[in-house]
Amino acid sequence: MPTSCPTDSTPDHASAAVLAELDAGLRADTACIAPKFLYDALGSRLFEAICELPEYYPTRTEASIFARHGHEMARTIGPGATLIDLGAGNCAKAASLFPLLHPAQYVAIDISADFLRESIERLQQRFPHIEMTGLGLDFSNALHLPDLVRRERRLFFYPGSSIGNFTPEQARHFLRRARGQCDDDGGLLIGIDLVKDSATLDAAYDDALGVTAAFNLNLLRHVNHLAGADFDVRQWRHSGAYNAMDHRIEMHLEAREALAVRWRGGTRSFARGERIHTENSYKYLPAAAVVLLEQSGFQATHVWTDDAGWFAVIHARAIAQ
Repeated sequence: MPTSCPTDSTPDHASAAVLAELDAGLRADTACIAPKFLYDALGSRLFEAICELPEYYPTRTEASIFARHGHEMARTIGPGATLIDLGAGNCAKAASLFPLLHPAQYVAIDISADFLRESIERLQQRFPHIEMTGLGLDFSNALHLPDLVRRERRLFFYPGSSIGNFTPEQARHFLRRARGQCDDDGGLLIGIDLVKDSATLDAAYDDALGVTAAFNLNLLRHVNHLAGADFDVRQWRHSGAYNAMDHRIEMHLEAREALAVRWRGGTRSFARGERIHTENSYKYLPAAAVVLLEQSGFQATHVWTDDAGWFAVIHARAIAQ
């Protein structure tokens, strides 16, 4: 049947809440900028390029799990779900599952509304029989779905190990918010990156071509746009390395020289070598991932991994309340 794709876009200028969040992070003892600000239109395209790099194993490893176990996932989930794609980007991962899952409605959510709109328009041409809706919103701190999203059998789709951008405690809060947005017939299909050797992890987040560096540095351009800041990208370098003690990759931007940065309502001096923390990517042991879901209101039903045990895709059903 004919379908429509309303896309709720956010204003081009930053809201007071966004400005306050950026201001607080830049003023913190250890300066930080939330990883969601990596994803403007250019950042989203740079991340697409990262996913094609030989060093960046998560995308192809997760794809191999979907290819190998997709039919079993479909039998577990069943047709007719309301598929809610969190951080949808170009929507390609969800689209690869459409022929298996046959969702009744597809809801793509991403902070980069313009990029999402383009993705949805292309996708709808390929699958005109599926009702599609695009929502441009930031779900990192709040998740409230509008009435146009079907309540029946909501399945939250969160691939790519994006849950690792949250601390474990933040991840629990986030997943509890998702649980609060579905009934007892809801569920979750989530990708989680697993603990592995540090050499593999370091290479994945600091590639030889420098695409990840460009992705990280582009965040400064985005902050310039949002907050009227005057970051000079040439004065900063990318740093990405595995923190084995905390089981997480840390990404930073490091000042190449002593400098000062101004933004709307604030200023800060940075010493040479001083850093801005831009992203964490936590890695989990399989048992810890299952416990995380249970603590968040979801009961794991299946855990699928690749042969090397580098990555897991987990289906979990909502625990009855």
